[in-house]
Amino acid sequence: MNTPKHKKSFLSVAYVLLMFMAEIAKSEAQQQEKNLTERHKAIIPIAANTASGNVVKLENALNQGLEKGLTVNEIKEIFIHSYAYAGFPRALNGINTFIDVMDDRAQRGIEDEMGSEATPLPQNYDPNKYGHIVRNDLVGRDISNRTTGYPVFVPTIDKFLVEHLFADIFFRDVLTHKDRELVTISILSSMRGNEAQLRGHLNISLRVGYSPDQLLEFASVLNETVSQESSIRALALIKDIAGISDSSPEIADVRVNRSESSVQASQDHFTGKAIVTSGFESPVSGHYRGAMVEFESGARTAWHTHPYGQTLIVISGKGLVQSEGHEPQEMLPGNVVNIPPNTKHWHGASEDSPMSHIAISTPDNGNTVQWMELVGSF
Repeated sequence: MNTPKHKKSFLSVAYVLLMFMAEIAKSEAQQQEKNLTERHKAIIPIAANTASGNVVKLENALNQGLEKGLTVNEIKEIFIHSYAYAGFPRALNGINTFIDVMDDRAQRGIEDEMGSEATPLPQNYDPNKYGHIVRNDLVGRDISNRTTGYPVFVPTIDKFLVEHLFADIFFRDVLTHKDRELVTISILSSMRGNEAQLRGHLNISLRVGYSPDQLLEFASVLNETVSQESSIRALALIKDIAGISDSSPEIADVRVNRSESSVQASQDHFTGKAIVTSGFESPVSGHYRGAMVEFESGARTAWHTHPYGQTLIVISGKGLVQSEGHEPQEMLPGNVVNIPPNTKHWHGASEDSPMSHIAISTPDNGNTVQWMELVGSF
């Protein structure tokens, strides 16, 4: 017997509303939680490091997430959600990293829980209706018929946002709506220039049940597992939104490095004797790192490249620097030498004088240098 079309439509709408009310009930049940769960703490670095493109940290976060109880399908869902906020290329890189992690764990005999699949879409599912219901509830007001802003200027993108993100993606119940907001603020915190969107989603996070204390804990997790920069970005907005006094503990602080440790440079990568001291790195994770290098007369590096180039600041003595295919150039105290990305070069002291310089470079997924063959006589 065929069911009348109007009855099918009513049943479909009722099913969608029941699913949505179940999400609300889950959020309300979680509102009393004082601290983030270990599961929540595991979600944050996976989402944030996917968005920032830090594959090394993401790999560690994926292993930690599986150990802390995230299922394989929950992690896959983080990538599905992240492509809407961080872009498909970053989501795809995250998925490929996860494939490598799963292959490695399988080779080590580790069997991870797959977890539940998403509930299939109901018959006569209306993504426009469901998407508007979800978005309106998240923001706390009806914004279905905007008359200004981007929905009027580019209505197609608002249609995609409603019907794909807030309907097709948010309907997938592998992650709750509360989980998805945590994924979203993790992604936005890790990316520069999204403060307006991050502010909006932090407000939504409070609406779906995260407490100010949990959001402060969220900022601490960012600091520990993602970067100080992302943590500072989130913390400033959290304090403003939640009305938290500036007297609360700060994650950022001025640090004076008085390390006097030194190490002799490897003979695999240097000719002659060179001492490396005063290593340092940016308080913003992944921005730069460096050290002072003191070369004895005639000592020099091997040929090498840097993924994002290098800056040398000559402190004392007289040195030489050469890029492949060009003549050596003299370096003297006060000179600042800029070496372009992926340019094969070497640098060191001249034959008749020692030389010291500060060397600064930016890491690419943790790596700052690619070493090559030793330099011949010059």
